[in-house]
Amino acid sequence: MAQSPSICPTLVYADAKAAIRQLTEAFGFFEHAVYENEDGGIAHAELTHGNGMVMLGSKGTGSEFDKLMKDAGPAGVFVHVDDVDAHHSRAVEHGVEIVTAPTDQDYGSRDYMARDLEGNVWSFGSYAPGAAESP
Repeated sequence: MAQSPSICPTLVYADAKAAIRQLTEAFGFFEHAVYENEDGGIAHAELTHGNGMVMLGSKGTGSEFDKLMKDAGPAGVFVHVDDVDAHHSRAVEHGVEIVTAPTDQDYGSRDYMARDLEGNVWSFGSYAPGAAESP
């Protein structure tokens, strides 16, 4: 990854190891860094996809972030992919819960939505935020 992203969604999971497996195997993320704590939980992980990154960790670590996220609900994350249908097929092969099938949108994107093992909604699409010229 040439330049660090300026925005990184950060999620906590009851089973962060299973989340990492699903995100890498089914959604095509790559492990950039994974740090375990003494009890085998994930203290901090960084997964990359293209020039983006998501950070995650285990619930119940007692960190300030963990305490603040204690009652947080699922999050939604959008990830740009070049081939939406191939990406969708990979997710299906790994048993991911598909929320919406690949669909062409009025604004020119093709995308689909999936739910991860702990309820977060992941949107994968051809839309490239910021690619159009700003006014």
